[in-house]
Amino acid sequence: MRLSVLLQGLDYVGQLQDYEISGVTADSRQIEKGNLFICIKGGKFDGHDHAVEALAAGAAAVVVQRDLGLENQVIVPDSRYAYGAICGNWYGNPAQKLTLIGVTGTNGKTTVTNMLKHILESAGKKVGLIGTIQNEIADITLPAKHTTPDPLALHSMLDRMVRAGCDCVVMECSSHALDQKRLAGLHYKVAIFTNLTQDHLDYHHDMENYYHAKKKLFSMCDTAVVNLDDAYGARLFEEIGCDKISFSAGNDAADYTAKNIESFPDCSKFMLVGGEKLARVKLPIPGDFSVSNALAAGVACLPLGLSLDEVANGLCTCRGVVGRIEVLPVGLPFTIIRDYAHSPDGLEKIITTMKKFAKGRVVTLFGCAGNRDRTKRKIMADIVASLSDFVILTSDNPRDEDEMQIIGDAMPGLDAHPDTPHEIIPDRYKAIEWALDNCRPDDILILAGKGHEDYQVLHGETICFDEKKIVAEILERKRKG
Repeated sequence: MRLSVLLQGLDYVGQLQDYEISGVTADSRQIEKGNLFICIKGGKFDGHDHAVEALAAGAAAVVVQRDLGLENQVIVPDSRYAYGAICGNWYGNPAQKLTLIGVTGTNGKTTVTNMLKHILESAGKKVGLIGTIQNEIADITLPAKHTTPDPLALHSMLDRMVRAGCDCVVMECSSHALDQKRLAGLHYKVAIFTNLTQDHLDYHHDMENYYHAKKKLFSMCDTAVVNLDDAYGARLFEEIGCDKISFSAGNDAADYTAKNIESFPDCSKFMLVGGEKLARVKLPIPGDFSVSNALAAGVACLPLGLSLDEVANGLCTCRGVVGRIEVLPVGLPFTIIRDYAHSPDGLEKIITTMKKFAKGRVVTLFGCAGNRDRTKRKIMADIVASLSDFVILTSDNPRDEDEMQIIGDAMPGLDAHPDTPHEIIPDRYKAIEWALDNCRPDDILILAGKGHEDYQVLHGETICFDEKKIVAEILERKRKG
């Protein structure tokens, strides 16, 4: 593809020969002859420092955001934005041939995107999915490395979706991706805001920066679907200028509400109401927060042309997501739930939901992530200890941090609740083993934090760690004596 075609739609400075470009990359280690190298400044490395090296390795030209005095340079105002636009051009702008639906928020993105996909497919659409657990191109499932892929991988996936005949794409839009402009050049038919609670402050530093990163999605869409039950959602709804629809599980001022909510161990029932229209929903997923997720997904389908009845029918046949309120089939006198809850709000919601149905104790096993926001560790422990009947504090993904240092950060939260008994077991495998030995009949054991993840990152090494398999393995060993 000619360089001039790749640069279409961008403001740039540079009098270059219209080279035939063989590929696009932002990684200087992957340069091949004839490539276009995009110089991006990151947190640890700056691609501009490798521009000369890239040209020497065979790159036809480099895209920079500051003048390096090189003959084969293209200067743009923002190389991150340019990378997204160039990747779109490289693949023929597949996003323009698809209806894009984006979902952002601290919690609920994965569940909402999966609900959206199911509702749309129930209405006859062919839907692609980009998300935390996996990416889906028609009937093909691919592993996901990030919640939102980098621009080259993203546009490659969108191109495959077009070629597979997809009509729509539902996409998780992380705050990191929005802040890093990985979604540059994309335009969404509908964008959804689920909620905003403390998370990722190791990256964003404070909640205001975190909010503004999420808010960027709503300058890239036709219609916003916003949760009024969330304080940041209510603020967002007032501040954005696009078409907007609100939803709520309790605020009658919202455009769409859930009425007569009933919670059961295996489902939630409610009336979906919008103006004079209403539809009865039996959602086969428990929890009040599941009702909020269902509202988000359902209401987002209305601007896409679905009726309220089609939305309700789709919701009634939704299934839960792996690692989200997932009951492990263990045949024990107590229940084991694995859930991805790894933020203060996520933990509060899953424990509160389980307490509604617990006949015995709620036992929560959790840890805090290493190399991430240290300020939330005490808060997480405080919430878990205040709501649970028993707490097991262990590791999550320690990464490069010492497990005991992480546990030490969390301990003040546990200490604030001296009446809540607890165990400290840094080794997560041993912690699960202890929990299985010590849970009583009718208890609910929540394995919080890992969810769908099948690995653990500790001391710079990634090891296999699938909690569903680990529980089965421990129980099998115990049965054999």
